[in-house]
Amino acid sequence: MVTLAEVAQHAGVSASTVSYVLSGKRSISATTRQRVEQSIRELGYHPNAGARALAGKRSNIIALMIPLRTDMYVPVMMEIAIAVATTARTHGYDVLLLTGEEGPDAVRRVTGSGLADAMILMDVELEDERLPLLRRGGAARARPGAGDDQPSVLIGLPADTTGLTCVDLDWSATGALCVEHLAKLGHRDIAVIGEAPAVYERHTGFAERTLDGLRSGARQTGVRLLHRPCEGGYDAMALTLARILDERPGTTGFVVQNESAVEPLLALLRQQGRAVPEDVSVVAVCPDQVAVQASVRLTSVGIPAQEMGRYAVEHLVAKLDGRGSDEVVLIAPELTVRASSGPAPTAS
Repeated sequence: MVTLAEVAQHAGVSASTVSYVLSGKRSISATTRQRVEQSIRELGYHPNAGARALAGKRSNIIALMIPLRTDMYVPVMMEIAIAVATTARTHGYDVLLLTGEEGPDAVRRVTGSGLADAMILMDVELEDERLPLLRRGGAARARPGAGDDQPSVLIGLPADTTGLTCVDLDWSATGALCVEHLAKLGHRDIAVIGEAPAVYERHTGFAERTLDGLRSGARQTGVRLLHRPCEGGYDAMALTLARILDERPGTTGFVVQNESAVEPLLALLRQQGRAVPEDVSVVAVCPDQVAVQASVRLTSVGIPAQEMGRYAVEHLVAKLDGRGSDEVVLIAPELTVRASSGPAPTAS
């Protein structure tokens, strides 16, 4: 790795002169500046990220906060993370991945250290404790001596989006779309198999908003809706399904927002002699890969993970370049009809 001292020797100047050229803190003659910049190019010198931060320059690093929880479907989270990383690279940025559950402490650590120029937050809750530090002026106040706000984008939607830029699937519209599809097929009793209970206890934005959309769709179409969280896995799904059918034996439509519950549900329905879609219809909110690889190809609303990651970076880069503004970008849901949904069975 080329050092600053080697650049200085190559350019025939002092190390402090090279530092001043990089930081812009002192006026340097055009001839000297050109000589230093030429040496930097020829030697392939890359300033240390920490040194750039101290000099007030960009680190060209974006921090991505993505808490990896056991109750979340990690493949989707990582698909978004990969989209963030690849898009950031096309704009000349690297990604610092933060996977812990530190909340505001992690925000303070990153903003206080100057390691990253901007932040993207995932797993957003309706009343997220990280948000006060990210609203306009919040990040600057979080690190003593900072002059400018640190740009941020949320992949998720909190209850109050004031002073924030958010990118997300329109989960409310997603829930309503699932109910409307089943209602048009004549289903009058619909059960929702949701995420693990802890996801709702945290008031995670995507889960809460999907549930709001489901309930709104049920009111508008006049169907009965029953929501039951589920840990996922065969045993938990067996208990949840038994509870649903005990409470609503006439249930003919299921909406599943829990990838780990999809295959156990289909297996349990087969064991009970309930054919899909002749007896029971199933609609899932899940990645297309999960839907098409299920034992019954699922009618589903896909999760646009790549688009969310790409849009988040593009909006963040626009902010870093002084072109962006606070806004909420919601991606419209698309429902793909496959083999798991059909007309409700007629009463015998």
